[in-house]
Amino acid sequence: MKRIRSHLFGIDQGEHIMFSDYENDGKMWLGNGTRQRKKTIIFSEPFVDAPAVQVSMSLLDLDKDTNVRADAQAKNISTTGFDLIFRTWDDTRVARVRLSWIAMGGLRDEDEWDVS
Repeated sequence: MKRIRSHLFGIDQGEHIMFSDYENDGKMWLGNGTRQRKKTIIFSEPFVDAPAVQVSMSLLDLDKDTNVRADAQAKNISTTGFDLIFRTWDDTRVARVRLSWIAMGGLRDEDEWDVS
């Protein structure tokens, strides 16, 4: 469990269109094997410690003739941002993906002084 010591709790959120490869015959649509897309997300303001980040798919458009193989993750989470990652593999054909995210954690108090 993540315990927040501050009385200030911040929630930042957003979504990002990772790709739309069916429009230009990109690798996610026509490729095979392991494929990945990454987008670095910067928070609107820094958290005190690395926040908890939840990622979900808000759009997943796939070819009906292949198996669904999809992995959405937040990696390299820091106080200032994280990497939003979508991954697929084998023969799965992915036309488009949009990922949504929410980050929650403690915020620094503007009246708090750092005297170290």
